[in-house]
Amino acid sequence: MDENLEAIMGLIVNGGNAKSLAFEAIRAAKDGDFDLAEKKLKESDKALSQAHNSQTDMLTKEAQGKHAEVTLLSVHSQDHIMNAITFRDLAGEIVDLYRRLNND
Repeated sequence: MDENLEAIMGLIVNGGNAKSLAFEAIRAAKDGDFDLAEKKLKESDKALSQAHNSQTDMLTKEAQGKHAEVTLLSVHSQDHIMNAITFRDLAGEIVDLYRRLNND
């Protein structure tokens, strides 16, 4: 477990950051600041990329035969990153919607 703790925490921290940044993008778009919204979406993507790197590290170890114990924390980390990915995708759509509404 200790070997995977860094990767697990990377998923949780970066997933949380990605979701928060995506939410900031929605707020910026709601306020009509589309440059800031795009900046926040890009920052969210960067956090997701870092989370993906943590996940890839875990998967690589698993493929090498270094099987990790499945714990509540590891399951939580996977749940966290999947929710962040979904929220980021939805945030992009909401920003686009606000942009369209702003142009009318």
